[in-house]
Formats: sequence, C-alpha cells, structure tokens
Amino acid sequence: MNHSTRVFPALPTQLTSQALVSHAGLSVLSNFLNALDFQRVCEDRFSQFAPATATHRPGRILGALALSLAAGGEQATDIDQLRAAPDLFGPVASDATVSRFMHRIKEQPEAFSYGFATMTRTLRSKAWTAAGPRNPARQATANNPLIIDVDASLVHVHSEKEHSAGTYKGGYGFSPMIAMADYGKPNGTGEVLAVHLRPGNRGANSAASHIEVLTQALAQLPDDFYDEHGNLIGEKILVRTDSAGSSREFLHHLDSLRIQFSTSYSLPVIKERFIRWIDEKKFWEPALDADGVQRDNAWVIDASKVIELKDYPPGTRIYLRAEPLHPGAKANLFDTDGNRVTAFLTNSPRFNVAFLDARHRARGRCENRIKTLKNAGLGKLPYWSFAANQAWADLAMLALNLVAWLQLVVLPSGHEASCWDVKRWRYRLFSTAGKIVSGGRQRRLLIHESAPEAQLLFLLQQSIGLLFHRWRHGELAA
Repeated sequence: MNHSTRVFPALPTQLTSQALVSHAGLSVLSNFLNALDFQRVCEDRFSQFAPATATHRPGRILGALALSLAAGGEQATDIDQLRAAPDLFGPVASDATVSRFMHRIKEQPEAFSYGFATMTRTLRSKAWTAAGPRNPARQATANNPLIIDVDASLVHVHSEKEHSAGTYKGGYGFSPMIAMADYGKPNGTGEVLAVHLRPGNRGANSAASHIEVLTQALAQLPDDFYDEHGNLIGEKILVRTDSAGSSREFLHHLDSLRIQFSTSYSLPVIKERFIRWIDEKKFWEPALDADGVQRDNAWVIDASKVIELKDYPPGTRIYLRAEPLHPGAKANLFDTDGNRVTAFLTNSPRFNVAFLDARHRARGRCENRIKTLKNAGLGKLPYWSFAANQAWADLAMLALNLVAWLQLVVLPSGHEASCWDVKRWRYRLFSTAGKIVSGGRQRRLLIHESAPEAQLLFLLQQSIGLLFHRWRHGELAA
C-alpha cells in the first residue's frame, strides 16, 4: 500500500448555521464609518438618490460598496460577502437595489459628483482635526507645505465602454488624472484628493486636465488652507508632478494661486560647453537619500544661471541631478562621464539644493498610491456608463482614504502598520475570522487571541470607540 504524506492537514468540510464571520477584521472600517457619522453625512447629500420610504439609505449602500472594495471586491455584487454577516454589518442592500442606485447616479451625474465631493471634504476635515498634532493642515507652512502630487495613469478595459479610447501604449481604456496628498512617510501613506476620469486618448501633459484635477483637489482641503475671506493660502501648498506637468500654462496657473511647485523638466538641446561643465563635479554637491543621508554617487546643483528659462513664472529655478546610469540603460547626449543627468523646476522659498532634490524624488510615493488605488477598484471599471464608472472611481478613492485616515488618526505614531498599503491590510487584518456570540442581552465579536493581528484589531477598536465618544460629545469639531 502506498502511504502518501500530505503537505497540509486534509479535514472534512461540512456546512453549519453558526455565526461565523470570514471578514471580522473589516469591522474596524465599519466602526470607523460609524464614528465619522457617515450615515448622516450621506443622507444630507444623497437623499434624492433613494426613495423616501426605502429601507436601504444612500449611506448604507455607499458604505457597503466602500467596505467591499477595501476588502478586495471588484464589482458591486461582491457585497454579498458583507450580506453573509448581518450581525456584523447589518442588513446589506440587494444587487437589484444597488443597480437601481447606480442607475439614478447615471441620470444625475453632476448632483452625485457635487455631493460626493462635499461629503469627502466633510469627512476629511473631521478626520484631520482628530489627528491632533499630526493634522496635515496644522503642519503645513511655507517652508514645509502640504504636497499634492498630480499624475496621470492608464486603466485598460477589455470591452466597449462609454468614452473609452485607444491609449498611447497601444491599449484601450481610460486615462484618469489623479491628485494625491502626501503628508510625509511618518504620518502614513497619504491619500487621494481627486480622480478625474478621462478617455484613454487624452494626453498626460494636458494643462487643462492638470488644472481641472487640481481645482477639484483644492476644493477638498479643509478650511485651514483658506483665510477668513475664503481665499486660498497657496503658500502652504506645493504641487509636485513629472515632466508632463511642466507646461508653462499650468505653472503660470499655479503661480497665479501663489502655490509652490516642483516639477520634472526635460532638458533642452544645449551647447557642447555646457556638457563639459556637467563633468566638472567640483561645482556640485552630494545628494541625499530618502532618509536625509548623504549619498556618495549622486550630485545636485542649481543651474539657473547656466540654463536660461524663458516665459516661466518669476522665481522659477532649475536644478540638475547626476547619478550613475542604471545597468542596461542607454546614454544620451547629456549622460557624460557615465552619469544620467535629470532636471526639475521649482519656485520654493527654500534654497537647500540637496533637500529640494530629495523632496522632489519622493514623488515616487505617488506611483505606489496609484497602484493601491487601482487595487482598491480603479483598475477594473465594471460599468458601460462613463458617469457610473466615475462614481466607481470615487468609491475606490473613498475605500483607500478610509484606510489612510485610519493610519493617520487611529494608529499610534510610528506603528508599523502606518505604512501598510491596502493589500497588506486585507491579508493581515481585514481577512481575520471571528465568531459572533450572544449573552447578557448583547452580541459580541470573538477573535482568536492567537490571530497574528488580534492585538492590532483590539487596539483599533478601542481607539475608534474613544474617537466616537469625543465626536459625540463635541470635544472634536471639524
């Protein structure tokens, strides 16, 4: 007889009616939504999207969709995972109810977009205020402004959808323009302020699209960024982009708002004597890495007096960075002495060359944020209607931001989970299983004490309960 050795135990499976919950860790986000008074805020903005006698109100529908996306759902029907645990997530709308709700959004896209924008601004103001000394609005100054990253991306689709078009990479789909707030690595991963869905054939260097998404993003900022007359305090904001955002039209728009900028710049064809000057590293100074430590093989310099900038906003300066070519990279005209030379423009009031370079290179964090946003729902747009897909993109943004606010407001400063992206939250916490029991006239959620993140789950629930108490008694006001 051949006795095989199993890699894992093979247990027989049977069905049961016990109150088991597969996504018990997701209760952290549902309780956080309750603490934010999500139901009341949604009722105030979206009551026209549901009949007056409807059982499932807009807040319950939008909240369930956001939780589903945060947990890894890819379409509206994935809320059946929440529907399977009514004791934990309450009554969840049916697929037909959600479909009718999305149909009303398609009929009134402007009303939904305005309501969603004002809703997220209210929630953001409330969350940032609760962050206390870590409040990004409180920390923003002219010397250390709040950084808003603006970047375009591609979302490929495999079927015909309204306003989808061919992309410059030979694909087919959409090219959303995204604005994100980066309030520093110690305070979390940052959040998304606005997602502007566009046809796939729209260029990434469109000044009009940059201005449009920035306008939406600025409208999301709390009152701390506006004076008593409602005027934007632009000095407290820095817009950071790649070279697609270096158009003169966009930079002049930023200058008119007195907003600082830091944007990558494509070097023009210049004279041979400038190339020889690049090789003279005695004029350069060492660059810094992400932790502020000096690097030995990278240099930066202010080249404003060597490279002439025409028709750019007053005070615009150009900085160069030189570092060794990556293995396999092809050298171009400027890559002399085995170094790749790149440039960026800025009008920042700070003149520390190495600091400005390190701050600009931190723009790579927004690429991770876009990847996370796609994992939260933007990567798969499920509807044919462009308005419905824009609403879906907004829900993906809300799902990502709920986790970002959780990291900013609830987690203690320096906690290892403060830098987790959504995918890691799903695997480590949201997928934690539990069991619901009843006793003493109340229900309780039981989590196994040996679960890897049981202590984190307990910590978050306690902190959210404390926040709810403080908001309810007016100790925290946005």
